[in-house]
Amino acid sequence: MNHSERIGGDLCVKCRGGRYLCGLSYCPLLVRQLSAPFKIKIGRELYGSSPPSFFVGRAGYPRVRLYPAAPPEVGDTSVYENPKSWLNMPLENFLALRLSLYRASLQRRVEDAFNPPRDLQELQLLALSQSPVDTEVVFEKEPRGAYFNEYTPPMGPAAPAKSVRVVGQPKIPKRAERLYGDRDVKASEAVVEMYASGLDVSYISRALSAGALGRNRRLVPTRWAITAVDKILSDYLLQRVREFPEIDGYYLYARRTVGNLFIAILAPSKWAYEWGEAFEPHTVWNPGDSVVIETDYELYHGRRDYPEIGGCYYAARLAMAEALYRMRRQAAAILWREVYTGFTIPTGVWWVRENVREMLRGEPARFDTLEDVLEAASYLMKLPLENWLAMSRIVPLLKSRLL
Repeated sequence: MNHSERIGGDLCVKCRGGRYLCGLSYCPLLVRQLSAPFKIKIGRELYGSSPPSFFVGRAGYPRVRLYPAAPPEVGDTSVYENPKSWLNMPLENFLALRLSLYRASLQRRVEDAFNPPRDLQELQLLALSQSPVDTEVVFEKEPRGAYFNEYTPPMGPAAPAKSVRVVGQPKIPKRAERLYGDRDVKASEAVVEMYASGLDVSYISRALSAGALGRNRRLVPTRWAITAVDKILSDYLLQRVREFPEIDGYYLYARRTVGNLFIAILAPSKWAYEWGEAFEPHTVWNPGDSVVIETDYELYHGRRDYPEIGGCYYAARLAMAEALYRMRRQAAAILWREVYTGFTIPTGVWWVRENVREMLRGEPARFDTLEDVLEAASYLMKLPLENWLAMSRIVPLLKSRLL
């Protein structure tokens, strides 16, 4: 019996949204109830405060669809685009929040960002705003559907737009405003400069996606922009991390959250990195009946090819690079994630980045040997350690001291 067949009737009455008897890691009924105030019939017109929200699709590249979005709500809607505020939010609340964003679809060529017409320039300024901006949208038809993706947070109904008008005044940070006007700075340099000034990673990704940075400006599909920013910033930090002394022992971090376990093992070594994900049956990306484990890795000098495991590799890598930079140490870093049955919603790579960041802010357990830290990790994990070791590339290198 699948999950949808189990939802409703006596089971829901017994559960009441707290025991997850249907096997899901969230309550679908609560999602419907929490999002109900925003699922009103808005018709073909929307007036709301964009958090701001700006998404670029990749289908049809180099002719892509832009999706500025807003809830039918005026005021401080910043929580709709603030990953740090989502981290400890119940999953039902997060889903209800994100599915309340109505998306206006506009089609543009990616090179339009180089010399943007007025309407696109308004949307670029919207994307660069650090606070909500009142927006008026007229749709060609009533918005419908929802959007789920591995890279980006879920989003709500969409429809082609007749017009999108930015009514409010975008409030752009001075550093971002200067870089928007600077056509001589490379996009990668602008990304690093914005990060060093304290701007959030999600903000920087949105600016890059909107084609608001760099010399040869282009609209960048959001999923590409997210991974590009995570990679650029972790590369930047790791240049410095590689100069630091090695850690003085074996460190173990862990974070347990809804439907997930994150583990980090740091070993005294030159920089090396492994990211692994294990999906139990009937989880997001694994509809089958057996556990699936994927891993990928890099050694001291990094890698030139794109990891097959996807964007979470770089999201977790950035979180790890930030932690080592704070510690002024380098290490071989092994990060493993277990995803448990019932976790069926694609949340976006922010979920990995923010959970790993939170985990690495804590105090680690310390051990003298690799065998001891692996044994301690095995008591925390649901999957047998042998399953992980069979897929790991860094652990054998540590055991053989080849690192």
